[in-house]
Amino acid sequence: MGTYREYRARLGNEEVIVGTGKLAQQAGGAVTVRMGDSMVLVTATASKTPRQGTDFFPLTVDLEERRASAGKIPGGFFKREGKLSTESILLCRSIDRPIRPLFPEGYRNDVQIVVTPLSVDQEHQIDTISMLGASIALTISDIPFGGPIGAVSVGCLDGELVLNPTTAQMAKSTLDLMVAGTRESVLMIEAGAQQVEEQLMMQALHLAHETYQEVIALQEQMRAEIGKEKNPGVQHVIAPELLDAVRDVALGSIVDIVKSGLTRGDRAEKEEIIRQQITERTGVIDQAEITEAYESVFRDVMRRHILDTGIRVDSRDSHTIRPLSCEVGLLPRTHGSSLFNRGETQVLSTVTLGTSVDEQTIEHLSGEESSERYMHHYNFPPYSTGEAGMMRGPKRREIGHGALAERAIIPVLPTTEVFPYTIRTVSEVLSSNGSTSMASTCASTLALLDAGVPLTDSVAGIAMGVITEGDRWAVLTDIQGLEDHLGDMDFKVTGTAKGITAIQLDIKISGLRWEIIEETLQQAREARLRILDVMNAVLAAPRAELSPFAPRIQTVKIPVDKIGALIGPGGKTIRGIIEETGVTINVEDDGTVLVASNNGEASKQALARISALTSVPEIGRIYTGKVVRTTDFGAFVEFMPGQDGLVHISQLADYHVNKVEDVVRVGDEVMVMVVDVSPDGKVRLSRQAVMLGWTVEEARAHDQRPSGGTRPRRDGDRGSDRNHGSSRDRR
Repeated sequence: MGTYREYRARLGNEEVIVGTGKLAQQAGGAVTVRMGDSMVLVTATASKTPRQGTDFFPLTVDLEERRASAGKIPGGFFKREGKLSTESILLCRSIDRPIRPLFPEGYRNDVQIVVTPLSVDQEHQIDTISMLGASIALTISDIPFGGPIGAVSVGCLDGELVLNPTTAQMAKSTLDLMVAGTRESVLMIEAGAQQVEEQLMMQALHLAHETYQEVIALQEQMRAEIGKEKNPGVQHVIAPELLDAVRDVALGSIVDIVKSGLTRGDRAEKEEIIRQQITERTGVIDQAEITEAYESVFRDVMRRHILDTGIRVDSRDSHTIRPLSCEVGLLPRTHGSSLFNRGETQVLSTVTLGTSVDEQTIEHLSGEESSERYMHHYNFPPYSTGEAGMMRGPKRREIGHGALAERAIIPVLPTTEVFPYTIRTVSEVLSSNGSTSMASTCASTLALLDAGVPLTDSVAGIAMGVITEGDRWAVLTDIQGLEDHLGDMDFKVTGTAKGITAIQLDIKISGLRWEIIEETLQQAREARLRILDVMNAVLAAPRAELSPFAPRIQTVKIPVDKIGALIGPGGKTIRGIIEETGVTINVEDDGTVLVASNNGEASKQALARISALTSVPEIGRIYTGKVVRTTDFGAFVEFMPGQDGLVHISQLADYHVNKVEDVVRVGDEVMVMVVDVSPDGKVRLSRQAVMLGWTVEEARAHDQRPSGGTRPRRDGDRGSDRNHGSSRDRR
């Protein structure tokens, strides 16, 4: 066992404790990072040789979910952790994004970051310490890494920015922001927000950047004291003679393509001809090498052209959005649908409404469970880019894009009290040429409105890019696939006319200047408003009526102590109502009952049954009940399902009664008035008050008299008519 060393630094209001030298010593770098009682082990390991036949940097971030870290046993049949949850996949993506740009260009060795939660409390989330752990493990390892980076989360409570918000605070926060970056600049932004203005977002970004400087300094200290010597490995480089050949053969043609404004398809045809010419001239057979060299030259020409002229490959200037169009209500049987087109990007979104039974139950890393009433799922089939490929469920990218669109729309969803439905949106990418997640956000907003979901505002999204060279830059609105691939940034911003609801930033360079971030947010806002104008022209408000195929949900509130009466022994009562009426019934712990059905009459019958089972006796109200038991002193009448009360012998008739059975017997139907309900739930009833038309006060006054006493007479009093009122006597 090696020598354990411990380092400490402040991260805003929290202390970060880093340990190394005790665990996982065969990894390239290994550290434990602790904040509060949450602790993770993070390792970084690289392969000894480059991966052959690949044209990208093979970086993998994995998170090993461990329920034991929160003192929990996994739920389900198999008591072992299985595939990663969506929460963990999103965290892996968040770790990947800020560290990927800091590896040397041409580095092709496999690098794997593994995060293992060791202890998870209920206050400190592990995203910040996991990201810091990845940076620290890489910094002290032999892996070539251009960090370190810092990371911190920021919330906003009552208009005040809060660093490292706890889980409880985050539930009330109007901002959920994670920022990572180097000492000089920002590398990654991940945010969800309640329509936050751009100015407040910039303040939060500056606060985050200032806050994580101390943990960056700590990593620099660790690198100096215990860091291993870096092993740059064999880095991939395009053969200079091949680059020269491409320039000789194709430079003029590439310049023409960049200036011509060709569509993606026409450009691809011309590029295929150029690559064939390069192959013939150079004798290089490997098409991957040809493509890589061609793209390198094309990238330089395209970027220089944009910076020099302000004109892009498709002839747009830096602020122009590709042609937009929208449709709603395309699909006859879905509850809501929309088609959104932006240039060659096309997304079809559908909405399905359900009941609370359809909510998604989520088991978090902390071991706690929560339910999700809004779900957004995103599908990206191979044909959307004109390719053929395997389709075996959603990949990490699809999960991430769906989560971003979901996060964008959540702030404008109605509360359960206003709209008691579970909502599932599915976005099908039918054609892709840049920013399908933002098109999904727009299409889903329209589909939700088409379904009649009362959103508080419409949400639109736009993807922004940037081209940089020294001190020059150009921020690009609505980047297409080529600009994403060969540019320096993919900065997605969603929001309403009031403010931002979500941000996701990926970059390929080592950081962004503050001027670029500020310009991007402002330019994105202008674009967002233009897109909202187009969307609102198609559908600006929710449909007044739900689809005829959507369930109708009616909500009633019952006393909590009546839930048992509605459920019945072993669920017998509620199952009986469901079987007889065909409705769906959900009962919440607070007494809220939701009845869902496409049949209005069935809902009416079910609600009547529920009301009868759960109503509270109302003093002064007259009920028709059935005699269920008789005694010497009176009769017990069931006047509500499962609820009976005593009619004292003195209250059985409008005359003196010697024997209860002279007036009523078990099984007789009688009309009674509720006179009183005791604190312990005992109900006093009066048949006499109904017969004589008395008020509750008169009935109580008579009931308090000595048995056999005289009673006040009223107009119409029938005196000694013994046959009045009894169903048995009437027979």
